[in-house]
Amino acid sequence: MPKTILSWAAATVAAVVSSTLVGCSAQAAPPDDDRPVVLTTFTVLADIAEQVAGDRLRVESITKVGAEIHAYEPTPGDIRRATEADLIVDNGLNLEAWFAQFVDPLDVPHVVVSDGVEPIDIAADAYAGTPNPHAWMSPLNVQIYVDNMVTAFSELDPDGAEEYAANGAAYRESLQEVQDELVESLAAVPEGERALVTCEGAFSYLARDAGLTEAYIWPVNAEQQATPQQIAETIEFVDEAGVPAVFCESTVSDRPMRQIVEATDAVFGGTLYVDSLSAPDGDVPTYLDLIRYDASVIVEALAG
Repeated sequence: MPKTILSWAAATVAAVVSSTLVGCSAQAAPPDDDRPVVLTTFTVLADIAEQVAGDRLRVESITKVGAEIHAYEPTPGDIRRATEADLIVDNGLNLEAWFAQFVDPLDVPHVVVSDGVEPIDIAADAYAGTPNPHAWMSPLNVQIYVDNMVTAFSELDPDGAEEYAANGAAYRESLQEVQDELVESLAAVPEGERALVTCEGAFSYLARDAGLTEAYIWPVNAEQQATPQQIAETIEFVDEAGVPAVFCESTVSDRPMRQIVEATDAVFGGTLYVDSLSAPDGDVPTYLDLIRYDASVIVEALAG
């Protein structure tokens, strides 16, 4: 993240606490809604948090549907919302570097929901030793997210501890079901075609769970301007592996991947969701829908 943005964010925190800012990116809570506010960094986390919170907490997301989270630039309204929240929830694993700069100085409880997840390092020399942040693409990992949320919500609202535990247990069962569906559906992909080629390297955890080989154009979306070398390396992989279909994520342009398609025998298999849910009437209004949708698109394209 550029130093100018970091300096701006840090300097803005103190001013926001003592002043009234306009332009908040979400609607204000109704006057009669006095529930504690849980503020998450993106829509996927917000949906998971809502499943655990039930009706006892008001869950909001800093970023909106369709937002690219890696290089998001916080607004003064975002910072104000953080100062007014009762609990801040983020993914961690270096995903929200933009967020940490103004959250760390705040006197607001904070939970990193990926704590306890066994990370997979990004398979790129420039990122050696850096964990892939997309741990939520494994429903098994999200069960750990849920446990962390149950603990944090119970500390925030002890009277609701039993309800949070029950909600968490029920949601963990749903997560295991969708995990089993994921593995079973992707098992239909023929052995010689079990390669998942995407724009961003966001599917390491899903690929691990389903026994797929992962390849991508760029490691993280902060570098979505594909270089000629990245394009050439991806074309070589697709040709040598005989990959039948390739994919791209919903929050970035698929133009670089279209170059791969033009240069190989692969077809464009479809758009996958990772960093954001869709609108309620879209393809993936919930996290469980996201996993099911992605698995379906991948299987249909690779297995024909």
